[in-house]
Amino acid sequence: MMSLDCFRQNSFRGSRPKRRLSLGEFKRAVSMSKYLVSLGGEIKGGGEEEWSADLKELLIGSKFASGRHSSVYHGFYKEKEVAIKLMSQPEEDEDLATALEKQFSLEVAFLFRLRHPNIITFVAACKNPPVFCIMTEYLVGGSLRKHLNKQDPRSLPHKIVLKMALDIAKGMQYLHSQGIIHRDLKSENLLLGEDMCVKVADFGISCLESQCGREKKFTGTYRWMAPEMIKEKQHTKKVDVYSFGIVLWELLTTLTPFHDMTPEQAAFAVAEKNARPPLPVDCPMALSHLINQCWSTNPDKRPQFDEIVSILENYSRSLEQDPMFFSSYNPSRQPTLSRCFPRCMSIRRSPSLKA
Repeated sequence: MMSLDCFRQNSFRGSRPKRRLSLGEFKRAVSMSKYLVSLGGEIKGGGEEEWSADLKELLIGSKFASGRHSSVYHGFYKEKEVAIKLMSQPEEDEDLATALEKQFSLEVAFLFRLRHPNIITFVAACKNPPVFCIMTEYLVGGSLRKHLNKQDPRSLPHKIVLKMALDIAKGMQYLHSQGIIHRDLKSENLLLGEDMCVKVADFGISCLESQCGREKKFTGTYRWMAPEMIKEKQHTKKVDVYSFGIVLWELLTTLTPFHDMTPEQAAFAVAEKNARPPLPVDCPMALSHLINQCWSTNPDKRPQFDEIVSILENYSRSLEQDPMFFSSYNPSRQPTLSRCFPRCMSIRRSPSLKA
């Protein structure tokens, strides 16, 4: 179990959460909460007052996810259901400990300023080295990857594929408009709400585009990583467009990219052999055309998310008007993505389709 020695035990005070906990959930929550330690409950200082958590209001339950340097728990904060990300600095690696603290500070700074229906909502955070805590809204649908694992191959209706892809693209469009590169866009970092709304989450290795360098300590995930990131070259926000192409492939197939390879084999295949996951033979030409644009080896040939949103909205409207749209679409008879963009942008945007 992660060391939480920096916290003092706090009992959960006030009324119980509005959603009644099962007996198992309550027992796990109480057993985890006894490890909470704080020198005062409210952790403030250094300009952190606006986002600092009051630990007397926090109840930690069971763990449901983990990463290389963090674990994520289900819990309640001020009677609101939350996801709690706990990070612990290693005592034996001072450089990594410093990098983790910087990572925490950046992630909180990004989450605190982001406000969009397709971006995970920030709740609060606490900073008391060697443990850091970030709380966000808890989404009952879990990750997109978890949802896709439950589906038969190539079973998602095109209407749902477009709806989910448009949610993701809109979230990324907003993120890029704020000058932020996600750098780890993948189905595990896309979460589903009750209404199947998709939200972009986990900004642990995100960076401002103006400040992104060639960091080697924190990288994305090989199966979704653009070749220029794999090769540790200077990169731009187009790395997120590449990853979006892989996610769109996932939505179409419900499969894990490069599932028959190790992550290292996948990285080598992408970077050295220009390999991509195989598109289904029945993949609509309109979507295969967009996917191939997104995961182009040359970042300059990948579209911006402004363009991707317009294209997906256009596809959604066309499919709604003509259920046979994808069967009749032929890119050789359609305007290219770049020529279509001004026309698409001039069309009034309609709300995304409902699942």
